[in-house]
Amino acid sequence: MRRFTVHIRDEWLAVPCRDTTNTIRWLGLEALKRYIKNKPDNGGIKAVKDTRFVVRRCQGLGLLDADDTIDDVLEDNDFVELAIEGDTMSPDFIPCEPGVSHLTAAYREPEEYISLDGNSLTSTDLVNLGRGLYKIKLTAEAEKNVVQSRELLDTIVKDNKVVYGITTGFGKFARTVIPISKLKELQENLVRSHSAGVGNPLSPERTRMLLALRINVLAKGHSGISLETLHGMIQAFNASCLSFVPEKGTVGASGDLAPLSHLALGLMGEGKMWSPKSGWADAKYVLEAHGLKPISLQPKEGLALINGTQMITSLGAEAVERAQAIARQADIIAALTLEVLKGTTKAFDSDIHSLRPHPGQIEVALRFRSLLDSDHHPSQIAESHRFCDRVQDAYTMRCCPQVHGVANDTITFVQNIINTEINSATDNPMVFAERGETISGGNFHGEYPAKALDFLAIAVHELASISERRIERLCNPSLSELPAFLVNEGGLNSGFMIAHCTAAALVSENKVLCHPSSVDSLSTSAATEDHVSMGGWAARKALRVVEHVEQVLAIELLAACQGIEFLRPLRTTTPLEKVYELVRSVVKPWIKDRFMSPDIEAVHRLLLDQKVWNVAKPYIDKYKTEYIPESRPISPTAFSLESPPSPRKRSRHE
Repeated sequence: MRRFTVHIRDEWLAVPCRDTTNTIRWLGLEALKRYIKNKPDNGGIKAVKDTRFVVRRCQGLGLLDADDTIDDVLEDNDFVELAIEGDTMSPDFIPCEPGVSHLTAAYREPEEYISLDGNSLTSTDLVNLGRGLYKIKLTAEAEKNVVQSRELLDTIVKDNKVVYGITTGFGKFARTVIPISKLKELQENLVRSHSAGVGNPLSPERTRMLLALRINVLAKGHSGISLETLHGMIQAFNASCLSFVPEKGTVGASGDLAPLSHLALGLMGEGKMWSPKSGWADAKYVLEAHGLKPISLQPKEGLALINGTQMITSLGAEAVERAQAIARQADIIAALTLEVLKGTTKAFDSDIHSLRPHPGQIEVALRFRSLLDSDHHPSQIAESHRFCDRVQDAYTMRCCPQVHGVANDTITFVQNIINTEINSATDNPMVFAERGETISGGNFHGEYPAKALDFLAIAVHELASISERRIERLCNPSLSELPAFLVNEGGLNSGFMIAHCTAAALVSENKVLCHPSSVDSLSTSAATEDHVSMGGWAARKALRVVEHVEQVLAIELLAACQGIEFLRPLRTTTPLEKVYELVRSVVKPWIKDRFMSPDIEAVHRLLLDQKVWNVAKPYIDKYKTEYIPESRPISPTAFSLESPPSPRKRSRHE
């Protein structure tokens, strides 16, 4: 018999259905009958048959027509919300924000697996797990390590030994010994009491990352988790049954206690949970709908589930992956702006950068050469001003290798720390099965990822800071020799005037967000945890900074492409023309004023999907691999004793 779970006001009701040719209205009436049964005043409902209501699916919040048959619009075990006319939305119902989750719409269960061993997961893997591209399984070696670790804990309990977190209380209560009969309750109480976070829930993608990372850490075999509990977590991950995890509440030592407790609470069948099938619902119903059972905690398992830096690190992994993507696309966008502003490529000469050989600086200069090389990619725009009287460009163009370069080097530094943290055991106490002992330490302290993510925010912000100045140059006719604000009939049309203001506002916000959170510490847990990292806020604000950088660069890309329109019929280099064509595939030229926000969002999406990088990358790679001689075109403003032809032309003469 098919069954549906219906949410009415503050209750979830299971409604069996023998005949699926019944209508949605029938389902609603049946749910209402069950709802009023246990209400002394019938829940304020005078007559079920006269009650007016609407029914919507929890997944996507799509309204259902009352006259449609159940068979046509619902699947077995679907979750629906019934809203009675006159009611406000139930406070227990948590709608997913539109666009927040890629998992919500058209979710397809992945077929491929990533094998976790606690030692080899990368930030790229973790982000892909968050996006729902893979399921998880353990390696045989990881399972063996987990079993050995658990056997040691079982021995400790059996021998009545006093060990922190296993047979004692926590934090200030570390000296309180707990009787064996209360050890299960101890772990459950720990999870419940520590589920004290506030704020909006993490998106499904970010919760998947958090759960996947906790599984990876437990797979190292130094936490004392049982294989049964770990398999239960993996089953929940593979079914995308994801706990309600508020984004605020962690101080980053002793680990991310509040968010990880919320993660564990849902797995215990308590609190709220989300899945692509159900949307938000009570955790016990979501697990049941997927044929899963709540995990039952054994000694130390509550502590093993909640003690660690996984929220800082999982959000940090997303931040550093997105930072890497936008940093390399920033070079492409800046190169296009340089073309529109008729800048020179002289500042990217490899000899200049070999004298200050920072890896990021050298790499950025090479990217500029690969996109702007006049021999390899002839540019009509560049040739049109070859013999102008400009001596050198503004810093926002000339110094891109130096400014963008340090952002790239910082991203590499942060990525190394995040990847180390991803594969680190960070709970307490640590279980060493081979030594037959447990040791209390401080691996849960989030200072490493906290500091790294503060550095990341500061470095990546500069990509937006310099981009905003280039947008100003594009929009300012005294600097660009283009129409004011990149639009014809200025005055009647305002063009990019307020788009530039938006970029300036985002850069200003970033200046505040870049204040490092890890310089702060507040003593907690009655001075037992007397120094903390504040890494949770470092991770969340790093993500916000990166998003603002993406949006500012989206505005610059739009502005640069609009500038190209005023230089036609002249064409830029082949790779930059390809970038222009990509943008024009989603945004048409700005002929007169129109609603601009969708244009910015469309180009932001191109950057998020790394489509700008994917278009330019083959040209950059070819330039690197073919060892193409460097162009050094002559210019009357570049002094030299002689005016030799470029290396390629010289080889042809010889």
